Amino acid sequence: MADAEPRVHWYRPHPALRPWVSVYTGFHVPAGPPGVHQGVASPHLTFLLCLDGKVEMLANADRSKPPGTFAAMVGGMHDGPAEIAQGDAQTGLQLRLTWRGARALLGTPAAELGGDVVDLAALLGRQSETLLDRLASAPHWAARFALLDTELGVLAGRARGVDRVAPEVGHAWDRLERSGGTLRITDLAAEVGWSRRHLGEKFRAETGLTPKAAARVIRFERACDRLRGPQRPALADVAADGGYVDQAHLARDFRDLAGITATEWLAVATAS
Repeated sequence: MADAEPRVHWYRPHPALRPWVSVYTGFHVPAGPPGVHQGVASPHLTFLLCLDGKVEMLANADRSKPPGTFAAMVGGMHDGPAEIAQGDAQTGLQLRLTWRGARALLGTPAAELGGDVVDLAALLGRQSETLLDRLASAPHWAARFALLDTELGVLAGRARGVDRVAPEVGHAWDRLERSGGTLRITDLAAEVGWSRRHLGEKFRAETGLTPKAAARVIRFERACDRLRGPQRPALADVAADGGYVDQAHLARDFRDLAGITATEWLAVATAS
């Protein structure tokens, strides 16, 4: 039945917000059999707002961080899979938050959230509950996305702590993104005028990832986005175009970064 299918709505934030948030996703997932969803490694933080239902984290990417259940949460960047309970019906909004957005919107470096999931109230206080209530009261997805633009614009106007980021770190991340995660880290360090070790320390202290890990998840997310598209290319073509040595290396990244095979991931991605 059509009503049993997940429904996903994509929206680009206002241009002024795109340094902080790259995309909004509105979703409805109907009830289904109990199971475990793999939270895939990403070069973005996950900002999740549940309009009904809650997110139950069974295991964080950093297994030393305790699990929990959240109505509104932010998950830090990570280079390994997390485990999330599935089965209950859920409606909500998910935002791809950049590491710069962590400082601008939440007032904290992304590294503080690395591999963990934190209740949004711990970062925004009562604003998080107010935001959830207003989003739940909005009549349709377009109104919810417009409300997010307005509310996040207020937070971004404060731009808390963005000026504390070393420009070399920002330049290094941007170069990795422009290269699709294929730039050699030794060359990147030389480009910013730092040793590879010093770059790694400063980069990880801000983002929570090493430059090498960031390059890997940037490359992987782009591969996943291509495979999720309407004209899905062959896995071997995605690997070749994305800078992988061969399809086997992309398959290894699925095991390491998604916790499942490419075939299993595609079955989930194409169903949503």
